[in-house]
Amino acid sequence: MLEKDTYKTIETAPEPVLFKDKNSKFFGYAFPVINEAEIKTKLEEVKKVHHSARHWCYAYQIGTESILYRANDDGEPSNSAGMPIYGQIQSFGLTNVLIIVVRYFGGVKLGVGGLINAYRSAAQLALEASSIIEKTINIEYLITFGYKNMNTVMRVIKEKSLNIINQKLELDCQITISVRKNNADSIFEIFNRLYEINIKKL
Repeated sequence: MLEKDTYKTIETAPEPVLFKDKNSKFFGYAFPVINEAEIKTKLEEVKKVHHSARHWCYAYQIGTESILYRANDDGEPSNSAGMPIYGQIQSFGLTNVLIIVVRYFGGVKLGVGGLINAYRSAAQLALEASSIIEKTINIEYLITFGYKNMNTVMRVIKEKSLNIINQKLELDCQITISVRKNNADSIFEIFNRLYEINIKKL
């Protein structure tokens, strides 16, 4: 039985969506992200656009093998904002995604139930506006070899339709390839058996 070696994420950030409840406005943003530095940047950008808002609540999940996630209520009652947003990331089955919901208070309190519904709805609308794509989980290998073995290496790369990410072809050659997780072991074995060619996982 092969392990699952694909994951779902969003392709690009859609236009922000708007959910309204009792004069309060909730702007929903969705971004594809791969690390915490990107998340910090996106949060700062959204805060600049909505500098007069009351709350900038968000949730994210990044990673495929080891998952990192966070849900932030940003001053709203505990678990009334961040977790409902995170719940939508889970219900769509996504990773490498950040959702920010910006709230402008409209003068009427919504209560915890109302807040949960509003944040969940804004997050759901933001994801429904996104184009969701499936990507493969890939493993990178560095192949090192002498120039005279170039043809051998290139033949395998061509036969197996491997993806070259980086190459340095001098007297000593180095090629970095990206291999779909479920094929990684067999590709490693092919190169590992070749004489005078080194392969290691990055």
